[in-house]
Amino acid sequence: MFPIMPLVMVVVVVAILYFVFGRGGFRPPWWNGSDRPSSLSKDSETAIEVLKKRYAKGEITREEFEQMKRDLQS
Repeated sequence: MFPIMPLVMVVVVVAILYFVFGRGGFRPPWWNGSDRPSSLSKDSETAIEVLKKRYAKGEITREEFEQMKRDLQS
């Protein structure tokens, strides 16, 4: 009967090798390959843009929008 432990160890080693080398090196999944994480890329929206979208969707009132806008601009 074939022992299962060596098979499990081989699977673990292959998984580790794929994680480290198969994806182009060790890096977090959210990394986009540039010098910065994708959350900091040029495409990301500014806080004012997000605030304007929330106001346009009706998620916040005009008063809340104006207060948050003042907070962001100060």
